[in-house]
Amino acid sequence: MQKIVSNQKITWCPGCFNNIILHSFAKVLSELEAERKIDFKKVVVVAGIGCHGKIFDYLNLSGFNALHGRAIPTSLGIKLANRDLKVIAFVGDGDTYAEGLDHLIHAARYNADIKVFVHNNQNFALTVGQSTPTSEKGYKSKVRPEGEKEEPINPIALMLASKASFVARAFVLEKDQLEKIMREAILHKGFAFVDILQPCIVFHNTSEFIRKHCYKIETPNVFEEALKLAFEWNYNFDENSRIPLGIFWREERETFEEKEGITETYWKKKREVKLEELLEKFYV
Repeated sequence: MQKIVSNQKITWCPGCFNNIILHSFAKVLSELEAERKIDFKKVVVVAGIGCHGKIFDYLNLSGFNALHGRAIPTSLGIKLANRDLKVIAFVGDGDTYAEGLDHLIHAARYNADIKVFVHNNQNFALTVGQSTPTSEKGYKSKVRPEGEKEEPINPIALMLASKASFVARAFVLEKDQLEKIMREAILHKGFAFVDILQPCIVFHNTSEFIRKHCYKIETPNVFEEALKLAFEWNYNFDENSRIPLGIFWREERETFEEKEGITETYWKKKREVKLEELLEKFYV
């Protein structure tokens, strides 16, 4: 783990649950490297904008700090340029369920071989607590002091409907399960999506509610059962809520890179552009 976590000063709030995601990820990577299942030199991390994005500074790994909502297309571009890389995107609920939602949906349906870990605290924590697409109805913030009037989206159901080949939900305070899901997602061939419930201890601390209402599931073998489990919790905080945690769906199928016939490492490919021939082709 010491090889993976950098010596940069951590500027998350003291006690922030992002620390659990950071160290869980470092532990999983170090175990996979020890088992010779991954090579650190071929792991690339992409982060978006938000509190989660600081994880980029705390990892001694190759990577790219993308624009708000653009971590997923950046990840896809990196993967297309070099199929040998293990590309892992860290994004936030405000980052990827709002501005970046279209990228998330299409990467899932393409089955691009990238991994997406969402730090979901159900608010824009970096900009001090505005509501996001997963904020519960009634959530009060500086921009909605009267309470959020819209229903939250359900990312698990959305990813299942978008044909993601690996869909999971984890909770930071269920650390052993979080690490197991991370491991399975990293090793999965194809698009892997993990919604990590990571309450914000300053602006939206829902940790006790989630701890009280969550339970662990076995991965369904039938897609309809996965959908049923996905709709069991709607991201609101009703007293009768049941919050399933675990892998909702997993299947092996052709990846986007395979379908497109991408076999070469693009940056190694030598290109000879013959301008005259191109002009003749397009200006007949």
